[in-house]
Amino acid sequence: MGEIFSPGKLMLTSEYFAIDGALVLAVPTKLGQEFFFEEKNDNKFLIFWEAYHQNKLWLKAVIDYKNWHILKTNIPTSAEFILKTLKNVQTLSKIKFKNDFTYHLKTNLQFPADYGLGSSSTLMNNLAEWAEIDPFYLNTISLGGSGYDIAVAKEKSAVLYQSVPEIKYEKVNFSPSFKDELIFIHLNQKQDSREGISFYKSKNKSQKLVDEFSNLTRNILLCNELENFSELMLIHEQKISNFLEIPTVKAKFFEDCPVFVKSLGAWGGDFIMSSKFDGFEDYFWGKGFRTIFEWKDLICL
Repeated sequence: MGEIFSPGKLMLTSEYFAIDGALVLAVPTKLGQEFFFEEKNDNKFLIFWEAYHQNKLWLKAVIDYKNWHILKTNIPTSAEFILKTLKNVQTLSKIKFKNDFTYHLKTNLQFPADYGLGSSSTLMNNLAEWAEIDPFYLNTISLGGSGYDIAVAKEKSAVLYQSVPEIKYEKVNFSPSFKDELIFIHLNQKQDSREGISFYKSKNKSQKLVDEFSNLTRNILLCNELENFSELMLIHEQKISNFLEIPTVKAKFFEDCPVFVKSLGAWGGDFIMSSKFDGFEDYFWGKGFRTIFEWKDLICL
């Protein structure tokens, strides 16, 4: 049985403005999604799909890919999404689902689904690598989004990413000297990215503001002191707060926190980033947030 792995991601800069071409800095996580595959030449035109969350089975489906029909499943809505995605794979690929083989395909998401680390992007990249197709195009026709998460999964590296006027990105070495001072705290809920993006798109924004986030990203990448990094993160957070006209996560939950607190990705859930201070664990635990990662435990760099 073959195996492919794609890492998850954390979006450190630009958030919603990535849609309009702001430069994004994103990093890969140690946790990701595994994809196992086996093909048998038995003239049956079948796909046996199994999806696991942290090694626990949650979705099973048997799909007839000659007629693209679900023969059996325990979760019809999820199986429909898998069918749609695999049908897209067939359309794009020169080698998969072109014969009468039976395919045994299995995925294992290594992190809880509410972490927001890229359950969909890691799946798209794994399928694309397996089928030898463009992961960005597969993601576009199956899900949509800016695609920065696909770049991280594909390159297994930190990236600088831009989606407008066309997708372009480069691998970067983002391993700041102060990385051991950085921490990541989960907010105990998954934010609906599509809802956040829809809200963002409803607001008018200028190219000048988009460019400001690109410049912030470039400056953040070059930071070699925690004090400067913290200041830029506060500026970044306040700019988005002002634009969206919603409070920062620090103002909402951590007003008395002595260091910076920054949202990562869609605002309102998933992970935030901060830095260590005396008693930081007790502080966040006292606020009800007990899932805290240090850089070395979460980031794959």
